[in-house]
Amino acid sequence: MDGTKRSDIQIGSEVAVVQKHHQRSGELTEGIVKRILTKSPNHPHGIKVMLEDGIVGRVKQVF
Repeated sequence: MDGTKRSDIQIGSEVAVVQKHHQRSGELTEGIVKRILTKSPNHPHGIKVMLEDGIVGRVKQVF
């Protein structure tokens, strides 16, 4: 799953996100979803989430 649909992501899911300052390089950070920050049901660049360690980014992969 690519992370553009909010319904694919639950709190506790393991995901890979791209942080704002890594958008150009596409560097991914893996972690567990703590909060889902995007309210809309889908987003073309990925649903924005907060990971358990406080990192905020857009989901690129759901494991």
